[in-house]
Amino acid sequence: MTDRIDELKKQAAEKAVAQVRSGMVLGLGTGSTAVHATRAIGRLWQSGGLTDIVAIPTSEVTAQEARKFDIPLVTLEQAPAVDITIDGADEITPALDLIKGFGGALLREKIVAASSKRLIIVADDSKLVRRIATKFPVPVEVIPFAKQPVSQALESLGAKVSLRFKEENTPFITDEQNLIFDCTFENGIEDAVSISQQMLNIPGVVEHGLFLSMAQEAIVASESGLSVLSL
Repeated sequence: MTDRIDELKKQAAEKAVAQVRSGMVLGLGTGSTAVHATRAIGRLWQSGGLTDIVAIPTSEVTAQEARKFDIPLVTLEQAPAVDITIDGADEITPALDLIKGFGGALLREKIVAASSKRLIIVADDSKLVRRIATKFPVPVEVIPFAKQPVSQALESLGAKVSLRFKEENTPFITDEQNLIFDCTFENGIEDAVSISQQMLNIPGVVEHGLFLSMAQEAIVASESGLSVLSL
């Protein structure tokens, strides 16, 4: 990644943060672009540009970043209605359907997104696709007890299934102590709604990384600048 793209990702995050107002409940996303948003919110909080905010992090990594700026953190029990969540994505279609979860935080990300009045995605233009799952696999979070039957069931949907590893011989473990299967579809997914539901119907699947009809806006960084996709 060029320094230029990283700077534009930072600008995309800051453009999203410009929609944040004092008094809001915020969802803090996970990933290389979303971290820029957390830092921008943190700087505004520390300077007094934002007051009376609370935030819900979507991962332990994000929580650690937020604590560096003393952003007040709460749970969904304390603040069940989130005003704005700013998060990244691994794929974005023209309809703003998403794949998320490359960082392993898809479960908390989806819970917070579903609790949000507005989900704003920040990303670089390499994440834009015409059809979902053409560049990235669909991550599926699975309880360890169901590893084998879930793998077979996912393969029956046409996916090439790979257990995600943190390092050699060490499976990746999510914040909720689950496994992740990465599911590759050779030509992408034609009917994402159907595949989404079929995945959720598999006993042992906790959640998957298809975020369908959840985002309202995507701010995308490219070498030529920023563009905004909205519904």
